[in-house]
Amino acid sequence: MHDLSRYHRQSLLPEIGTAGQERLSRTVVALFGMGALGSAAAELLGRAGVGTLRLIDRDFVDVTNLQRQSLYDETDARERTPKAIAAARRLGQINSQITLDPRVADIRPDNILELLEGVDLVVDGADNFELRLLLNDAALDKHLPWVHGGCVGLSGQVMAIRPHHTPCLRCLINPAGDDPSAEGSSSSTPATCDAVGVAGPAVHLVASLQAMLALQMLLGRWDAIGSQLKLVDAWGGQIRSMDLSNLRENADCRACRHGERLWLSGQQTSQTTVLCGRNAVQISPATSQPLDLTRLAAQLGPLGEVRPNPYLLRFRPHGHPCELTIFRDSRAYIEGTEDPTLARTLYTQYLGG
Repeated sequence: MHDLSRYHRQSLLPEIGTAGQERLSRTVVALFGMGALGSAAAELLGRAGVGTLRLIDRDFVDVTNLQRQSLYDETDARERTPKAIAAARRLGQINSQITLDPRVADIRPDNILELLEGVDLVVDGADNFELRLLLNDAALDKHLPWVHGGCVGLSGQVMAIRPHHTPCLRCLINPAGDDPSAEGSSSSTPATCDAVGVAGPAVHLVASLQAMLALQMLLGRWDAIGSQLKLVDAWGGQIRSMDLSNLRENADCRACRHGERLWLSGQQTSQTTVLCGRNAVQISPATSQPLDLTRLAAQLGPLGEVRPNPYLLRFRPHGHPCELTIFRDSRAYIEGTEDPTLARTLYTQYLGG
């Protein structure tokens, strides 16, 4: 039960009020990715009294995250705590009244619909466009509103997406309805934070806009939102709005107008992902099988150095420069290489499949 008195200054706002605050306390929001954007937006929404936050992320905290990801600390990085777990722990200290539902998971076509079950809204904290396009497909299927956001360098963008009412993400990035293979290549090669850097204040500015849009959408204030893409220049201190109200009608989008679901169907989903700037490759099995990490640690112990925690296992084979970080859902990061072939070889050698 929420004590609404802690939100008194927020509920004084006529745009929210006591009724709006009560409405927020009954909502469920999923954060897709708990990196820079996702963690900042989650903190704002948790402090605002959103009733349930489902925190979904596949990664663990690294010391390089701390420059911009304010929910985490050096202990999380040293222990390689999964971001979803570390975020839930910290958010629980910030607001003990809300429900926190951390999921250490790689979001994939075979699990995304289950991860979205019971959710009212999704906030995009993804670190790649493949995941965003998968979310776009799933949101269209479930008629689920979401807030797109991206930030790299000193700039970013934010867009509220209400399926079948506003333009979808594919309308925005592929307005001509071109061949999807061309679309996939263009969306998979943008600048990344690892390659060109990112400023913490830019991230928090974009996340603040995402959180405000999320609150408006949860309160049903569609009149205040419209169909706009907000472009953020943090260095110049400017936010521009681009009117997209006619884009959906003009784009003849294969996803939202013709029902194409390339990412949800798995046709455009990769199994091996080079983690840009990390000198690492992620291997995701075609079907996720839960691992017994205690048993696996015992099996790998004679073969190298094993360092487990409750959520993952780190393994460095004797005499090999690469290290494997193995998750319960059978995923693994092969660190020390950007060669997918070598990464798959090591995965198969020590995990099978």
